[in-house]
Amino acid sequence: MATVDRKALTRWIEMATLAPSLHNSQPWRFRVDGDTVEVYADPARRLEVLDPEGREMIISVGAALFTLRAAIRAAGRIPAVAAFPDPGVPDLVARVRPGRIAEPGPDALELAAAIDRRHTSRRPFTAAVVPADAVDKLKEAAIHEGARLAVAGGASRTVIVSLGRAAADRLRRRGGYFAELNRWTRPVPGRLDGIPAHAIGPWDALERIPMRDFGVVDSQPSRRGEEFEAFPTITVLTTVGDAPAQWLQAGQALQRILLVATRLHLATTPISQPVEIPAIRDVLSDPRTGRWAQMVIRLGYGPPAAATPRRPVTEVLLAPASEV
Repeated sequence: MATVDRKALTRWIEMATLAPSLHNSQPWRFRVDGDTVEVYADPARRLEVLDPEGREMIISVGAALFTLRAAIRAAGRIPAVAAFPDPGVPDLVARVRPGRIAEPGPDALELAAAIDRRHTSRRPFTAAVVPADAVDKLKEAAIHEGARLAVAGGASRTVIVSLGRAAADRLRRRGGYFAELNRWTRPVPGRLDGIPAHAIGPWDALERIPMRDFGVVDSQPSRRGEEFEAFPTITVLTTVGDAPAQWLQAGQALQRILLVATRLHLATTPISQPVEIPAIRDVLSDPRTGRWAQMVIRLGYGPPAAATPRRPVTEVLLAPASEV
């Protein structure tokens, strides 16, 4: 089997860094070991107030892992993945090796082409309904990664929106919340992480959408209110089980869903507040089946979203093990 040079591996890692993450915290690191890429969580970038257990950190790393897989597959290799391969190194989330050569199909090429076009939208969507066949493709994307995507009906959508508002209220009362929010939204010249002002969007004048209000901190300029869609398409991503393995699974499913949605010209907003309060997350989960809510995703049609900055690949690459 033909070997893969370091230049190709580095290019795929650079694509992986375009994955979404909580507050654009980019909590990942990578190491190239021969023809293998090691994917690590970076605990220094975990949000201590919002994510005390590291669940959302692992989901973010899972999204980067899927992006790495998609980049490798589009380059004509079958990625071989070993999740949490070393119990003695808990931050080592996966080892990924480009496996046998295989011509990528149209779906694989389209997924990879969507990587740098996928951006989180925090703006109002149009009233256009997301077609049933598009929803089916997104459900298939979740199933492909061992997860499930449920679309909220009218009544459950109202409940989720209400739960989102309740979660936001509780989070604002949590000690350190505003300081942490300010940390990731503070404008700093040349900053390559966090949420810049241009990506924050307006506030929902009618409070229909349970999105995080990044404009509540002093570092952000005042924003105008706009009217968001009256009947948003809200989905809930779930897994069977709620341990790091399932969080990693959820992150890979999330990114596959977002990339498929991008291919379908859909705008997307991952919404995490309802799953950041345990009591509210319990309501969205189903203890009878062991199915746990991992993320809420808003879908629709809207203007192109702005990109958020990314750290250069040199900042996320660890030194080879032989040099440590």
